[in-house]
Amino acid sequence: MLFKNVCIEAFGYEIPDEIVSSEDIEKRLSPVYDRLKLPEGRLEMMSGIKERRFWKNGTRPSEVSVCAAKKAIEKSGISRQDIGCLIHASVSRDFLEPATASVVHNALDLPCGCSLFDVSNACLGFLNSMTVLANMIELGQVNAGVIVSGECGKQLVETTINNILTDTDISRKKIKHYIASLTIGSGAVAVVMSHSSISKTGHKLLGGQARSNTRHNELCIGGIDADVAHTGDVSMQTDSETLMINGIKLAKETWEETRSKLGWENSAMSRIFCHQVGSAHRKMLYETLKLDIKKDFPTLEYLGNTGSASLPITMAIGIEKGLVKKDDNIAMLGIGSGLNCVMLGVKW
Repeated sequence: MLFKNVCIEAFGYEIPDEIVSSEDIEKRLSPVYDRLKLPEGRLEMMSGIKERRFWKNGTRPSEVSVCAAKKAIEKSGISRQDIGCLIHASVSRDFLEPATASVVHNALDLPCGCSLFDVSNACLGFLNSMTVLANMIELGQVNAGVIVSGECGKQLVETTINNILTDTDISRKKIKHYIASLTIGSGAVAVVMSHSSISKTGHKLLGGQARSNTRHNELCIGGIDADVAHTGDVSMQTDSETLMINGIKLAKETWEETRSKLGWENSAMSRIFCHQVGSAHRKMLYETLKLDIKKDFPTLEYLGNTGSASLPITMAIGIEKGLVKKDDNIAMLGIGSGLNCVMLGVKW
């Protein structure tokens, strides 16, 4: 996929106030750690995640998505009347029906002619949504649109802690399947995109490539027992090691096709933003793709894995910190369980 007329106008994001460290989680798991003779600091050592953040109890994904979207729209300078599409892209949703996008649309007071829907594809939903919206802009169906994600990870972490503490058959081998769930954090992010004819920035979304390897759809499976994002028991089982190996293999294939499509050499990027999973994944990804890890901007140490919000919120923070300059080539490396991968190139 290549785009000629699509621009990224602005990001907006929200980070929760409540901080929960990996040390805090391990203290709660101390009965199991003692029984299995697990060393303290194991969680941070394995993941590279020192802390993650959570919204206050009862926070709905739509609430924080709206906050991020308001910031993005205001920064963009794009009129609400020009916004022809709204996509809610997070794993977390207010409910199964209607689309959480409908709640966000109403709160933002967007036009009645604005298309709205949810896109769900694990941690890749936001980048999938960027390609969907880009196609709509390129085809002339809309002048501009906004994508939002509000990830609420607290319930998953709480349920995982409870499952570990109450599992009478817990073992060193079995606990590995819970570790990924303990790395989850919360965050909200939004982006406004527009046709180049009304763009205020000229930051071009150039295009990219999507690939999948769905033979590995069973490596990370999550489920919900009740009200979707904030009151029910959300659980997840992950074969982290196998997921990482096959995910990075897929990432390599996707990156080679992305580079070819964009006409880029590995040296062409000024900055790289990738999905934030863990330190081992980050190291292996950059080594396998033969990319300079110094061009990466990590947030996983203090945000954890914020699902679909991970890559865009990291990019938003990086831009805010002045890490991206005019005419920089930016690579966005996204991957999600399933397995699915989307990689995009941006000329800032």
